[in-house]
Amino acid sequence: MIEKLISFSLRNRIMVLLIAASLFGWGLYSVQTNKVDAIPDLSENQVIVFTEWMGRSPQLVEDQITYPLVTNLQGLPEVKYVRGTSMFGMSFIYVIFEDETDVYWARTRVLERLNSVGNMLPQDATPTLGPDGTGVGHILWYTLEAPGMDLGEQRAVQDWYVKFALQNVAGVSEVASFGGFQKQYQLTLDPNKLSYYNLSVPQVIQAVRANNNEAGGRKFELSDIGYIIKTTGYLESAQEIENIPIATSNTIPVRVRDVASVQMTGESRLGIFDLNGQGEAVGGIIVMRYGENAEEVIENVKVKMEEVAKGLPEGMKFNIVYDRSGLINESIDSVRNTLIEEMIVASLVVLLFLFHWRSALVIMIQLPLSVAIGFILLNAFGISSNIMSLTGIALSIGVIVDDAIVMVENAYRHLADATKGKPWED
Repeated sequence: MIEKLISFSLRNRIMVLLIAASLFGWGLYSVQTNKVDAIPDLSENQVIVFTEWMGRSPQLVEDQITYPLVTNLQGLPEVKYVRGTSMFGMSFIYVIFEDETDVYWARTRVLERLNSVGNMLPQDATPTLGPDGTGVGHILWYTLEAPGMDLGEQRAVQDWYVKFALQNVAGVSEVASFGGFQKQYQLTLDPNKLSYYNLSVPQVIQAVRANNNEAGGRKFELSDIGYIIKTTGYLESAQEIENIPIATSNTIPVRVRDVASVQMTGESRLGIFDLNGQGEAVGGIIVMRYGENAEEVIENVKVKMEEVAKGLPEGMKFNIVYDRSGLINESIDSVRNTLIEEMIVASLVVLLFLFHWRSALVIMIQLPLSVAIGFILLNAFGISSNIMSLTGIALSIGVIVDDAIVMVENAYRHLADATKGKPWED
């Protein structure tokens, strides 16, 4: 079989060269279009369901949220198993699908089932799907450097400006904020005053909710001009909250300030983010969408950061603390340098021992062609260029060189014996 293949190739040299050139061109195109990442995605094909029910104990969350969701999500098609985790105020469900299952089809089926089991959960607990990323989707971390700025202000800039801008980048699944304080108004009720005015906690909550709202009126025309009537009721300061009436006692309104103290503070935190031991910091994590090109997404995020930085408060700037593109570039450079070094060494070995430039040329052509064909197969099987795949190519280069040297030397010796020293090169 091998002899026939060699004979056919020798009789049809032009066709073999054309096929090799076509494969090499296809390989170059595959190198340009192949997805590049540093870490291979070995995570399971999963969909995460997150439910927040703050203030409840883990056992209560387990009984009323985690258990009902796990039991109802187990019947989905192509599901391998379902895992559930309960903690203080939060529930996480991990629905693991078969490896061949399309991740977006899986998310759709999970969402359909959640719509049917929503009535089984507590009224103020709403399950939501996690981002369509993977376990290795954290491609870039950044912090906001703003000396002298309050952590609450930094977190507000991150949540209401930076986050929304970076989420528009193609390939970004989520921008997860961390650090700082999430500003909120807190009411501290005095139970003695509530008892004195004969009020309950739900009454206070209802009064605040009813006054933190806008209501629409109607449209009317006056002198051929149309006017739209509405009421502006969003609360904008602690003083406005203090002046909200709750009830009337002897024709005198009882306001929030009569039964509670109102202050601007941060939401309760379960931890802090410290940067290099220099104090707390505020920032975000860029989560890449499933199946995207990590190198391209990181580059697009950096370009967007330069645009977003123009709108940041004076003195604030981005500080990238983790960037996977460095590891990606090092991986690519390693394979490229290995290929060049192997080609040079193999060619020098052949030239030194055989003193035949055509034999060296065979090896120099064979190496890049083999690597190009390897990238064609990577694209065909949907494998990205990462540490594992590129390392495999680098290791295979050594095998290819060894085989090439042995085969070229063997062919050279047989041709030399057959011609008995005659100039067979011609």
